[in-house]
Amino acid sequence: MAIRNIGGEELEEQRLFMQRVRAVTHVWDHKPLAYTHSYGCQQNVSDSEKLDGMLEKMGFGFTDTPEKADLVLYNTCAVRENAENRVFGNVGALKVLKRRSPDMVIAVCGCMVQQEHIAERMKQRFPYVDLIFGTHVMHKFPELLYSIYEKRERVISIPECDGVVAEGIPVRRTSGFRASVPIMYGCNNYCTYCIVPKVRGRERSREPEAVISEVRELTEGGCKEILLLGQNVNSYGNGSEVSFPELLRRLDALEGDFVISFMTSHPKDCSHELIDVIVDSRHISHHLHLPVQSGSDRILKLMNRHYDTARYLELVDYARSRIEDIQLTTDIIVGFPGETYEDFTKTLDLMRRVKYDSAFTFIYSKRAGTKAAEMDDPISDEEKGRWFRELLDVQGAIGEKAYERYVGRTMRVLCEGRGRTDETLLTGKSRQNIIVDFAGSDDLIGKFVDIKITKALPWALVGKQCNS
Repeated sequence: MAIRNIGGEELEEQRLFMQRVRAVTHVWDHKPLAYTHSYGCQQNVSDSEKLDGMLEKMGFGFTDTPEKADLVLYNTCAVRENAENRVFGNVGALKVLKRRSPDMVIAVCGCMVQQEHIAERMKQRFPYVDLIFGTHVMHKFPELLYSIYEKRERVISIPECDGVVAEGIPVRRTSGFRASVPIMYGCNNYCTYCIVPKVRGRERSREPEAVISEVRELTEGGCKEILLLGQNVNSYGNGSEVSFPELLRRLDALEGDFVISFMTSHPKDCSHELIDVIVDSRHISHHLHLPVQSGSDRILKLMNRHYDTARYLELVDYARSRIEDIQLTTDIIVGFPGETYEDFTKTLDLMRRVKYDSAFTFIYSKRAGTKAAEMDDPISDEEKGRWFRELLDVQGAIGEKAYERYVGRTMRVLCEGRGRTDETLLTGKSRQNIIVDFAGSDDLIGKFVDIKITKALPWALVGKQCNS
């Protein structure tokens, strides 16, 4: 199955369908409203911004509650079972709304429904869902929606393919000063626990000119933070002249006052060159999210991660030697099939060695269709829970002191809004991607502010404006 680039002719066809949908809703006695919700990763959020952009072009406004919506759209995640259960629960709750408003369109899309067994369950258990479509036909959303309005029949579109790259889809961004920019889609790694390659397809990179043009347009329009997205950004441009470090060099050369961050960075493809580019840059974040998943070489091999702990620690040591203020974060899976307590303690040892600023930790979630789902898994859920709590205690002790090194320093912070836990304070993030809270007025939101750090918390820093 070949990867397809969606050209201008196909996108022009979708623009015609946008106009047709707009013509349908134009005769209604009210402006059509959409409620959209995204589950899962930043890539899903970015996809939802495109779906919202197409809805906006089709004449829709937006509401923050399904009860007021003419169209409800859930963009789903397949990485963990909990996310899937939330989707099923929320879709189930729409049955009452559909009975009350039969003309309401209910749509479910994304990674979750790209799985055959999930799609079949959705078809059978939720007959009131009007539209079900997978990850490879997102650009055809206007056509699929128009078909529902025209034929008043259920539409299901979940083709199998290695994925597409579609440029020129309208985007409705959720922030005026922050933006996500996908640079590639899909994954070739086939980690044994991960369903992503099956639901997102093979790796395909956007052309560097398209990425650079989009970032330039955003920064010239006042955007202050650009998040580059990819399942494995380090393999961007594999086999081409423009590697990920080279793409970063070209983006860093753009003029303006902004910061560039990226996720996710796979250790097997992370390089000294990438770290050197960060060191020499004007705009790139001093934050490296480097998912280790396990500290046991035996488990890493079972996971098909293609690196060992020695290689991983060498990268960490090099990054720390080159970038004095780097923030290191990671992902860790507890209770992988076949993992022993001895394997688990090696993960704890690695955490104590690296001293992560923070870690995203998960108990293994079985995913149908992956190799790990077929492995023996003799450890009980109760035992895995005990391991997980022990891991949290270790990281908690490390995290309590992780940010103390910043006290007394002045940090440049992009103010994002009012604090989540204390609305009397503003909150933002530093170039190291660390949360910083400080007192100030709302006119600072969306701007860079110099903050003198006065206090370190386990999850954030607190400071005050310089010269305030």
